[in-house]
Formats: sequence, structure tokens, C-alpha cells
Amino acid sequence: MIVCVAIFGRQNNPLYIQSFTEADDGLKLHHIVHCSLDVVDERVNNPKKSGPMLNETFPGLLYPTEIYKVYGYLTNTKVKFILVTLDLDVRDADVRNFFQKFHAAFVDAVSNPFYVPGKKITSRTFAERVSNIVKSFGLSSAV
Repeated sequence: MIVCVAIFGRQNNPLYIQSFTEADDGLKLHHIVHCSLDVVDERVNNPKKSGPMLNETFPGLLYPTEIYKVYGYLTNTKVKFILVTLDLDVRDADVRNFFQKFHAAFVDAVSNPFYVPGKKITSRTFAERVSNIVKSFGLSSAV
């Protein structure tokens, strides 16, 4: 189950953060998401320490916590996507598929002529599309 998704710009500025939990743990999820940016930056800036990922857009599992697993995705323009999930047994193929759909939704949102680059994404259409992608996460593997 996905509990939070986020998009950060080139300068680590938050473009979109959405929590999908009913509990009041939004601050904790924001902290986890912001901490994951350090892991992404470390892997991008020190590729020798973390393995051969020079051209890899999917660094995979960034780090697990006691409750959550945090995954990352990096675009060619250095925009970072973060996924926080509650499931402990998530397949990489499902996460890659999620990030591809999430990236496509992001591209559609920033392609809007009224969107100002570098500003937060406030589109209701984008939020609904992300919500639908989150709801469909993992359903293909259950069949």
C-alpha cells in the first residue's frame, strides 16, 4: 500500500507531495521523503560507492525504515520522484511500472501551458490521475 508520493525539482524544491493515509502522520512522511533526497543525491554524486548507476533512472530501494520502504526515481532533468510504501514485499517491476505511469502524469501536468516551471503542481486533474495510479498499484501482480 502506498502511503506517500512526492516530486522534487532540480534544486530539491517540493513540486508535489501527497499523503494517502488517514492517520495524522503527514509530518513523519514529509521527514522520510526529505531524508530520501539525501540518499538520491549521494547515489548520483558518488556512483562508485553505490554501484554502476550512471545512466540509471531507477535507483530502486533508497532505504527501509521500521514500517516503510522508500523508493526513488530520477529523470534526465534531475527531477526526483519518491514513493513511500507500507508493503514490505514489493516487486521492483511493480515499482518501475508505477514510476513510469507517475512520470507520464508529471510530463502531462508540466506540459500544460499555464504551468509555471519550478512551481508547485496544483492541478486537480494531476492529483486525480496520481490517485488513480496509486489505487491501481500492485493490482496487476495479484491477478
